[in-house]
Amino acid sequence: MLSGSRRNTLFALQIVLISLLSVASASGQAAQQEKPPMADEVFKNIQVLRGLTVDQFMGTMGFIAAALSLNCIECHDTSSTAAFALDNPRKLMARRMIVMVNALNKANFGGRREVTCYSCHRGDTRPRVTPRLTEQYGTPPPEDPNEVEIRQRPNPTAPSVDQIFNKYIQGLGGAQRLAGLTSFVGHGTYEGFDTEGDKVPVDIYAKAPNQLTTVVHLKTGDNIRTYDGRNFWTTSAGTFLPLPVLVMSGGELEGAKLDAALSFPAQIKQTLKDWRTGFPSTTIDDNEVEIVQGTNADNTPVKFFFDKKSGLLLRQLRFTDTLIGLNPTQIDYADYRDVSGVKVPFHWTVTWTDGRSTTELTSVQPNVAIDAAKFARPAPVVPRTP
Repeated sequence: MLSGSRRNTLFALQIVLISLLSVASASGQAAQQEKPPMADEVFKNIQVLRGLTVDQFMGTMGFIAAALSLNCIECHDTSSTAAFALDNPRKLMARRMIVMVNALNKANFGGRREVTCYSCHRGDTRPRVTPRLTEQYGTPPPEDPNEVEIRQRPNPTAPSVDQIFNKYIQGLGGAQRLAGLTSFVGHGTYEGFDTEGDKVPVDIYAKAPNQLTTVVHLKTGDNIRTYDGRNFWTTSAGTFLPLPVLVMSGGELEGAKLDAALSFPAQIKQTLKDWRTGFPSTTIDDNEVEIVQGTNADNTPVKFFFDKKSGLLLRQLRFTDTLIGLNPTQIDYADYRDVSGVKVPFHWTVTWTDGRSTTELTSVQPNVAIDAAKFARPAPVVPRTP
């Protein structure tokens, strides 16, 4: 969960984005795949991070914030749209650092992104230059299962990709039961940075093979995330002013596609490519897991962590590729319950560089008719007075 100051900063940034994006989002609806707005056309005073879509640009800002443990207000004046674009010493330094890191990678690594902001900053505004004896002689931190990699050769005793997925499908109820689940509607609660610590109602609409909509009912209006099989749109009512509908692209679009596929997981193997297994043994919350890794269409890796005993999915780890580094998103699944013979997670927590959210379902209705409008481009949300 974000601290109070970071939540307030996000709300301030959203107000700025309303004005900046209102023109870009005014162009109605597209028949096929919508073209996302470009940051160069929407924001002012972009000097280095040019040629990015709005969501890619914001993802890059998120990477910088995570690498330095900063938030928007510590680099931008959010009092107005004009002030937001003004230069200041910290923004000027950030530009110089991006140019420096790009030149370093080009000169030493053939242009490969081997060094990023995080390589040196590690969550601090100033890179440390002196060894810390407490780190050298203290108790090492616990192993992060997300960082487990195949260093030399794959583990020869590890099960194959097919064996792990077959066990997963069987653990969920079997291929026949999964094929019989063609839609569902879920109701429950959501808690995240945009709820300021409160639990609010959430509705989830899913239709096979690849449509998914989540509606979070905030006090001020609805946050909507819709994937219709091609496009991914988001809206937000985190302020008293209506926010535009954003068309997401790149890693955000691939993530939405993956979430929709996992709603009907019999198809998950066909969603990604270049599957591999044989990772070293590791655990999540004392549960031994098997790791399988695939590759998204944008060539970013996705890891799945399956419980070694039950075969059920405990964690998904995926990445959004930004101009300066990869942003991780971790989704932890729990509380699997039987829904028409299929085990469905009723609890999941999403953790990313800007915050954490938790969804808890109280009911899931299988194989219900869902209005096609639920998966159409959402209308801009008109906020309610809390």
